[in-house]
Amino acid sequence: MSLRVFVADDQEVVRRTLRRFLEAEPDISVVGEAADGRTAIDQARALRPDVVLADIRMPGADGIDVTRALAGPGVRAPLVVVVITTFDLDEYVLRALRAGASGFLLKRSGPALLVEAVRAAAAGDLLISPQLTVRLLRHLLPVGTAAPEAPLTDRELDIVRLVARACSNAEIAAELFITVGTVKTHVASIQRKLHQPNRVGIATWAWETGVASPQA
Repeated sequence: MSLRVFVADDQEVVRRTLRRFLEAEPDISVVGEAADGRTAIDQARALRPDVVLADIRMPGADGIDVTRALAGPGVRAPLVVVVITTFDLDEYVLRALRAGASGFLLKRSGPALLVEAVRAAAAGDLLISPQLTVRLLRHLLPVGTAAPEAPLTDRELDIVRLVARACSNAEIAAELFITVGTVKTHVASIQRKLHQPNRVGIATWAWETGVASPQA
């Protein structure tokens, strides 16, 4: 089944490039485009794509506004939004995640990471450009260090440490010699035990509790 993606960016050349990268994959199709935030919100609500790619800076409504309108707290039937940007600024990342984004990607990250981010978001994972992850986690507001509702197993702790290193599910699977499906099952269990909504929360918990150490 094809993943349906909507692209919102005010530059036609960027939209064209993103479409080319995405539609080079046999399981991804671009179902719509918008050059401004207001149009993106209206069309995405009508088309209901699997993933919305939203540029951070657009006329009408910026990427944060688009994210909040489509995926923010209280939105009925929220959509999945991945924010893309040229600007390597922590403030944008934090605002996007708090608005409900399922990923944050620098445009210079390249086609492979773009495709990975779309697939991860559609699968319920969260992917942030590796260039940003460590710095981002250092600036996140504390998530609390309360003990988990049930002890983490040794394997879950191994996965927590790898999540804190910004490893993808595929990288974790390769490192631990298990399947990607098994990794997803463990991550879901860890999120439930730690009361964390996503991988960023898991990593921040690991840093605050000393389970993992920040990497430069």
